[in-house]
Amino acid sequence: METLDPDLLKTFLAFVDGGSLAKAASAVGRSPSAVTAQMQRLEEVVGESLLAVQGRGRGLTPAGEDLVGHARRILAAHTEAWLALKGARAGGRIAIGTTQDFADRGLQDLLRAFAASHPRVRIELRVGRSAELGQALQAAQLDLAITMRQAPSADEVALISEPMLWLCSQKGLAAREEEVPLALLDPHCGFREAALAALAAASRRYRIAAGSASLAGLRTAVDAGIALTLRTRRFAHSGIVEAPRELCLPPVPVATFAIRLGREAGRPARDLAELLDSGLALPS
Repeated sequence: METLDPDLLKTFLAFVDGGSLAKAASAVGRSPSAVTAQMQRLEEVVGESLLAVQGRGRGLTPAGEDLVGHARRILAAHTEAWLALKGARAGGRIAIGTTQDFADRGLQDLLRAFAASHPRVRIELRVGRSAELGQALQAAQLDLAITMRQAPSADEVALISEPMLWLCSQKGLAAREEEVPLALLDPHCGFREAALAALAAASRRYRIAAGSASLAGLRTAVDAGIALTLRTRRFAHSGIVEAPRELCLPPVPVATFAIRLGREAGRPARDLAELLDSGLALPS
């Protein structure tokens, strides 16, 4: 009996979550042709077709839909075993810094799994802006940091890329106006700079309707319909959705975040960075 290779299952789930082979290729860091070959290999092992042509793309066959739950359980078991073996004797302290984006959505379950398997490791969490966290990492105040990437850095161990999105209240803007009303974090912020650059390039008039030093203030302004903002899909929940096409907002770039390790980071911090690399990405 042939076994189900976790690497093949990871690529399969990347397709399921992303909805296309191209997005799966981006998620697992392989070429589209390599992903296609992996899917063909998985189909040989399973003995059934997993993908079928649907319109211009591909969708899951009944066998593919059946495999989804099994694949998630198998990979979860692999992660649990890996963490348990890594954490059996580990001790000490990890100081981790993260932007609010990941603290709000994505980090909780991973930290819980790590803490359960590394009971002797003390985790200290710091939430802040990317520039502040980068400075703390350089000053050896942090062992690991998740920051928005402005330029390549020697301390990066992994990258997470997510599309920027124009976001607004699910109820829409409170008032229609010619200028685009924006809710933005105070300078310096990569999302702020990207929003202003995109609107300027499109010759769209705008006004900063709400400024905030925190994402909590930004969320309040957007949720109230006072303004729209530019973030990633991590910000799009609890009444905040992608802005409708009728607003004709300009295209924006992809946001890239870096998982970075401090110079003196120990083995537990490196294990946690590896876990975050494999688990932080949102389904496309």
